[in-house]
Amino acid sequence: MAKAMTLTYEAGENLYVNVTNRCPCRCTFCIRNNGDGAYGSDPLWLEHEPDMEEMQADFAKRDLSKYKSIVFCGYGEPLMRLEFVCKLAKYLREIKPDVNLRLNTNGLADLYNASEANGTAAQQVAAVFDKVSISLNGGNAEVYNRVTRPQGGGDAPYETMLHFAKTCKELGMDVLFTVVDVISPEEIAQAQETADSLGITLDVREYIH
Repeated sequence: MAKAMTLTYEAGENLYVNVTNRCPCRCTFCIRNNGDGAYGSDPLWLEHEPDMEEMQADFAKRDLSKYKSIVFCGYGEPLMRLEFVCKLAKYLREIKPDVNLRLNTNGLADLYNASEANGTAAQQVAAVFDKVSISLNGGNAEVYNRVTRPQGGGDAPYETMLHFAKTCKELGMDVLFTVVDVISPEEIAQAQETADSLGITLDVREYIH
């Protein structure tokens, strides 16, 4: 019998949701470079991407009322499965109306999801999530591309990410930018200026070896 996949895992007061290992970026600070899990979890590599039935069965084993937030993060970019993630978030809100739902994302979903009748990625996310944490990673496209290493060149990924963040804020979401201290103090200061110009809080995270 195949070993059960880790679809959710606890960290602090939160429950984290792992729905995909796919990601269009190869960030220099990616936790996947240093191990198979996060925050002491079991390995987070998936044998296959879970469907709705598998996720519902996993949530049924948890006391969802004890978590401060349910965070879509996992071991890949959640919005590689934009439609599925929003559907799953909607399900969680139906079974636990007061749940706080957070999304951790690179903000590039509009680059790798076809246009849908449901609207842009930001519009779909804002309809079901309370908070979104977005990897800013740098105060300009040059630093961003060096650190994030997105597939495809030019300024498109950086500008797409910024547009996603601005739209989420305009739609009333609680928006947070993050950078990891693998960049220089001068580059962090520039990232702070960018965040300030958009009225978005910046969190500087320590690199986890």
